[in-house]
Amino acid sequence: QVQLVESGGGLVQAGGSLRLSCAASGRSFSSNTMGWFRQAPGNERELVAGITWNGGRTYYADSVKGRFTISRDNAKNTVYLQMNSLKPEDTAAYYCAARRSLGEALNDYDIWGQGTQVTVSS
Repeated sequence: QVQLVESGGGLVQAGGSLRLSCAASGRSFSSNTMGWFRQAPGNERELVAGITWNGGRTYYADSVKGRFTISRDNAKNTVYLQMNSLKPEDTAAYYCAARRSLGEALNDYDIWGQGTQVTVSS
């Protein structure tokens, strides 16, 4: 069974940092694009960051550029999201995602984790 399991969420003050991890199991994703989405109450799910299989290309939403960094460790089948200079508007449930098929599209995902909550207090 393929699973993506997020960890690292929590409560942090504005200006602080968190590092999210997403551990994949059931198959290797070392050849697949992976990413992070977030969804705040009342909002649509939005793509925050994506990374190709070898890290050669990345994508960031404008709202997080310069503050968030996506990375991956293919040996551990894990993708990370380092979040710095957090703002209250970053408060959301964060979801790990993977692209089942090969290719380097950064906006197309079809496997999802259960999510981890990030809350940024002002």
